[in-house]
Amino acid sequence: MEKLFRKYFEFAAGTRPLLISFTGVLLMMLWIFPSLPIGGEMIDLKLSYDLAAIQQALLQYGAHGRTVYALASPTLDTLFPLLYVTFFAGLLYRFRPNEKLWLAAFVPLVAGVWDLCENAQITAMLLQYPELSARQVAVASFFTSTKHLLSALYEVAAVSFLLIYAARRFSETTKS
Repeated sequence: MEKLFRKYFEFAAGTRPLLISFTGVLLMMLWIFPSLPIGGEMIDLKLSYDLAAIQQALLQYGAHGRTVYALASPTLDTLFPLLYVTFFAGLLYRFRPNEKLWLAAFVPLVAGVWDLCENAQITAMLLQYPELSARQVAVASFFTSTKHLLSALYEVAAVSFLLIYAARRFSETTKS
């Protein structure tokens, strides 16, 4: 199994997959998601929420917005984790400061799987509205909050790995 993951991480660490996945992430974040006509902020972007907040958001979306979101969540928001997992796993793998840290590439992978679970929860809420329970919303919010925590973790790791890489490169050039 390790060989399979390493093969994926090595692929993702290539220049072309990094560029393509980065471009895809940017397009999704800056153009596609903001242009969805849902009538409010996407639930995925909230750090956490409760039943009252979700009921208000789903009411604000209206029937059309809920339908659009319910279609986008299992489609576009399935492509998005694939893109960011590929980008960040590749980045972490390529710029890892030492070989032991190859395992850091699993963090975005776990976050992506977690994100897909979150998407299922959000889609269920969109389709079941107005019949929502506080427990269902609490579970969905847990998935959302944990996704954001994992995202912060791999983003900080990526910046750290890149800074270490840049410092080593700078050190090498000043020695020459």
